[in-house]
Amino acid sequence: MLIPITQEKFDQLIPLIASAEQYKYYWGKTEDFLRRALISFVLVMIFFILGAILGKGAEPIRLLSQIIGGLYWFWSPIYSASVKNVVYRRLPYCCFWRGKILDVYLTEEIVRTQEEVDKLGRLLKVEKRERRINVEVGDKEGYLAKIQAPVEPIHRSLKPGQSVELIVLSNQRNLGRNIKVTDAYIPRLNIWLGLYPYLRRDVFWDVREQLRVRYSKNPNTPPPRPQPNASSRRPLQF
Repeated sequence: MLIPITQEKFDQLIPLIASAEQYKYYWGKTEDFLRRALISFVLVMIFFILGAILGKGAEPIRLLSQIIGGLYWFWSPIYSASVKNVVYRRLPYCCFWRGKILDVYLTEEIVRTQEEVDKLGRLLKVEKRERRINVEVGDKEGYLAKIQAPVEPIHRSLKPGQSVELIVLSNQRNLGRNIKVTDAYIPRLNIWLGLYPYLRRDVFWDVREQLRVRYSKNPNTPPPRPQPNASSRRPLQF
């Protein structure tokens, strides 16, 4: 089921400036913070040296540059998330989509490749792999998309046939082949799936509630609470 969304609501769903979830995503782990802190230190030193070379006339510019460079560790996640959001925000057509899970399976993906030197001085390429859950979704029209996410214990409860909700975007009015999808929500388990948190959760819940009131036969009926899956299908082996 596809339901068009207004431009105003879409702009809230995928914000121009990073949301809390998006900032947390790009904040990363300790090693990511240390890398940004090192870049901040290097930028401060570079701007300090340039200011010394240019003399007192460039003092205000040097000071401003040092502040911006010194805070790179803080604003870098905001910038990265905002750039990623812009790719989706440029698409003119978007819809709220509700369908079902068609298939669930696990894969092992290469998430990072880095070069290391072994004890013999040889340069080696080391691949960092991550196990991911793959969820194919669709409706009566057929297959729509595949959603990936890092594996978590709660994913054992994912089963074909469960409802799934997300936002579909395209540069074509009829939402043709070149579509993009956001992270997905599984109402029955009350969990989100995706590699990146495109959607603001609070706005998505607002949209969901408005659509429930609009299309429900009994608008006063509250939305059902997520319940554990009672399916007897064999769970995934993690």
